Amino acid sequence: MSREVIVIGGGIAGITAAFSLSESGSKVTLLEKEKHIGGHVKKWDRLFPSFRPANEVLDWAEKSMSSDIEVLKEATITSIKREGDKFTVYIQNDEPVTGKAIVLATGYELFDARKKEEYGYGIYDNVLTSADLEAIFREGKKIVTADGKTPRRVGIVHCVGSRDEKVGNLYCSKVCCVTGVKQAIEIKQALPGTDVYGFYMDLRMFDRHFEELYFEAQQKWGINFIRGRVSECAENEDRSILIKTEDTLTGKPLKMTVDVLILLVGFIPSVETNKLASMLGLQTGDDGFLLSMDEHTQDNNTAIPGVFLTGALKGPTSIINSIADARSTALQVQVYLKSIG
Repeated sequence: MSREVIVIGGGIAGITAAFSLSESGSKVTLLEKEKHIGGHVKKWDRLFPSFRPANEVLDWAEKSMSSDIEVLKEATITSIKREGDKFTVYIQNDEPVTGKAIVLATGYELFDARKKEEYGYGIYDNVLTSADLEAIFREGKKIVTADGKTPRRVGIVHCVGSRDEKVGNLYCSKVCCVTGVKQAIEIKQALPGTDVYGFYMDLRMFDRHFEELYFEAQQKWGINFIRGRVSECAENEDRSILIKTEDTLTGKPLKMTVDVLILLVGFIPSVETNKLASMLGLQTGDDGFLLSMDEHTQDNNTAIPGVFLTGALKGPTSIINSIADARSTALQVQVYLKSIG
């Protein structure tokens, strides 16, 4: 019996779903729009909360890929059609890929920090995003100001593009807080003499060992956390950044100058996810992420038989939870394939 499954998206969730399905005997085709599989994990240096090298997780995932899995890279999907129990996904040049089930694993994109003009990203040279900083870590570069100097003060702004009514994103991106704590520690490890400040509304340390990491950041590394949302940033003559905020614990306005400012950008639905949702007639929530059939009991299923969801296309999530979710999705696909014979 041919059990053909098309997995769309080659990030950590898509890879995990593909090899889990392959191990169960399904013939799998993995479609990835980029030149390489690995998704966002390829852009990380070390992972929270243990500071494990991201490459270890990538190596595990890629080595788990069976030779029976057909991987098509730089695959741009142009249309999807269904006839009976069979789906046909057309990629560039109208090349057809067929399957009895589709797993969508198209993940997320990062919020464009330029939309928060008050923070100066793309305007001031010493304002970076958390993704920019992670690239510095991954590439083994030094943390310096735009003119090549070691920063004496670094500020980290939480919830950029998340929990923000002005940009239309009311949801929490879940992993930004712990990312900010992780990166603050990494800055101190690289620059012991630099003062690091984190500006937050409230810290959401929701998973195992996250709270311990937050305490370690304060007690071992001397990182300062200030409860207050940054309202405005301006560039000084020396290109340092003047921050205006309010310390909500004391109720006092606060001004501070930092040499480098890091913006912790949140998750948003990917363009690819929205395109596929339109092709398949899938529903999205108020937050723009895809809706499953039932958030409690059928979170990997959709209202369309044979179409399944996994990973961060349903909303912000961690690598750990994406891997677990992908395995769960693979199980649901197996149940469906058995039901249609």
